[in-house]
Amino acid sequence: MASLPQSLTLPFGGGTSVSAAGGGGAELSRERKMASAEQLVLDLSNPDLRENALLELSKKRELFQDLAPLLWNSFGTIAALLQEIVSIYPVLSPPNLTPAQSNRVCNALALLQCVASHPDTRKLFINAHIPLYLYPFLNTASKSRPFEYLRLTSLGVIGALVKVDETEVISFLLSTEIIPLCLRTMEMGSELSKTVATFIVQKILLDDMGLDYICTTAERFFAVGRVLGSMVASLAEQPSSRLLKHIIRCYLRLSDNPKACDALRSCLPDMLRDATFSGCLREDPTTRRWLQQLLHNVGVSRVPTLQAGTGFEHMMVN
Repeated sequence: MASLPQSLTLPFGGGTSVSAAGGGGAELSRERKMASAEQLVLDLSNPDLRENALLELSKKRELFQDLAPLLWNSFGTIAALLQEIVSIYPVLSPPNLTPAQSNRVCNALALLQCVASHPDTRKLFINAHIPLYLYPFLNTASKSRPFEYLRLTSLGVIGALVKVDETEVISFLLSTEIIPLCLRTMEMGSELSKTVATFIVQKILLDDMGLDYICTTAERFFAVGRVLGSMVASLAEQPSSRLLKHIIRCYLRLSDNPKACDALRSCLPDMLRDATFSGCLREDPTTRRWLQQLLHNVGVSRVPTLQAGTGFEHMMVN
């Protein structure tokens, strides 16, 4: 990585100087933001200043254009962020993570998510195998708030990677066994963590390589199917339309594989075949359409018709 000059002369966001812009107020504000970001990035390399720099950068990261390349290309910055991550490994087991420790490392993770999201740094992020540093956090079992926050923020980094449909990203994640870690969170995490983990699995399935991977062996398919089925049962008691949407999309994508579709004919939860979630999906025509298509794919010959305005649209499958 190139060294960041102490003079803070690294161009940030490609901006021109204040004088070149005629000294306009907007340009002056932009220059001040750039200088602020550059100084905070420099502060990350100073152990005495790092905690405040992490906090300020994580809070303001949306305001700083092209923060990700600045983080990646500045000397020692990524190493400092990884140092923050590995420093809490000893308190993962037995679980002794404090709220202050969790907040600090999550600020570092928020900056890594920024790097994972940026088109100029995403591939570099993957090639450096940086997501592997997060996997120990996803393998934790404590349901305390500090651990839940840690898992959720770690999932956010992975979620940022899969938001852009790139087979290279999916290939990397599959090679590093991300699926079992997501399934673990889908079983025991909070609703929000479950939602992000299910979204990651959904995005992996939507890639042909991911679908093939899951459906190559019965063991993998039924591992995913078992967790999805368990989540459906839980949602019958505590509905979440957002989580249900991702679950149904996962099932629909699985039904695109002939072998998986055959298996779903017998293992698709009955609660997706009847009107259990009619209220949950009342305001979500997209997910209702997905469910219709799923039931059609698995050969459900008849689904109860509900009164207009009470849930599913008329769903008679030929």
